[in-house]
Amino acid sequence: MAEILLNTNKKEEKILRGKLGPFRLEPQGKKELQTLIKSMRRAMKEANGIGLSANQIGVQKRIFVAQVPDDNGRPKFYAVLNPEILKVSKETVSLEEGCLSVPETYGPVERPARITIQGQNLQGKKIKIKAWGLLARVFQHEIDHLDGKLFIDRAKNLRTSAKLGRE
Repeated sequence: MAEILLNTNKKEEKILRGKLGPFRLEPQGKKELQTLIKSMRRAMKEANGIGLSANQIGVQKRIFVAQVPDDNGRPKFYAVLNPEILKVSKETVSLEEGCLSVPETYGPVERPARITIQGQNLQGKKIKIKAWGLLARVFQHEIDHLDGKLFIDRAKNLRTSAKLGRE
């Protein structure tokens, strides 16, 4: 399993705090990219997470994966390359967040309720996704990671607990 970097390690935190620029998907690198996505998905699931950015496992590529239940409760998997937020709603929602790279730390984070992102799929094709609810929150959290930000930078009233689940 890929090792998830932690903010409690100075060297690892430096990697987590680096802003990643866009990368070019080369045709000869598609197999390598598929292997990376599988590895990220496995690491996310094994850690009981619902989202993971590539820099959380030390890979300096602007990619994230997420798996969130759809409207029918079935898990839907996303892998987005070079994601950017295009639009955010004026309406915001404050919800509890945690992070696989910030163990046992939680706090409420206010974020836009609805967003539209654009990026690329694994074939390099441009995609646009409108998201709300948990999906919008996960996308924003992961894009923050790719921009070198951690949820603790936005959270109010941080607390630690070994008893709660992790995002």
